[in-house]
Amino acid sequence: MEGAARPGHFNGVGVIVRRLLEWVRPHKAYFGEKDYQQIAVIREMCRQCRILAEIVPCPIVREPNGLAMSSRNRRLSVHEFETAANIHRILEESRQFKSLPEIKKFVETEIAKIPEFQLDYFELADAETLLTAESFDTPGGLMGFITVYTGPVRLIDNVKY
Repeated sequence: MEGAARPGHFNGVGVIVRRLLEWVRPHKAYFGEKDYQQIAVIREMCRQCRILAEIVPCPIVREPNGLAMSSRNRRLSVHEFETAANIHRILEESRQFKSLPEIKKFVETEIAKIPEFQLDYFELADAETLLTAESFDTPGGLMGFITVYTGPVRLIDNVKY
């Protein structure tokens, strides 16, 4: 999803992280779950390149209003910052639904109700492979990934189902 939206981004991340891990040779490397797709790509790169570092995901750190912390948040106006908290609220509320079509429809409908938002994508995918999920019974577990623009700022978030 992010690879399609940002061509070349993960190639660059892979090169830098691989070099760092090969230089430092840590037992563990810690990455924030806000960039969950990046973690999955790095894990696969480590597997393919036989890098032995354990990739440890760290929980998303959130602002008091629920918005995932990011340096991009500083570019938001006060109103945009408060409105952006709805992303997390909508994702959390979507966890009540029991079918993928219901989840997708709910998230897309709720995001569309907020005039300050422009949905880039919302996808339900296998947590390990990042392949589009067809059901809740994905081998790696089900994740929801969202990217929303508010003004010129692109915000990402995710939720595990």
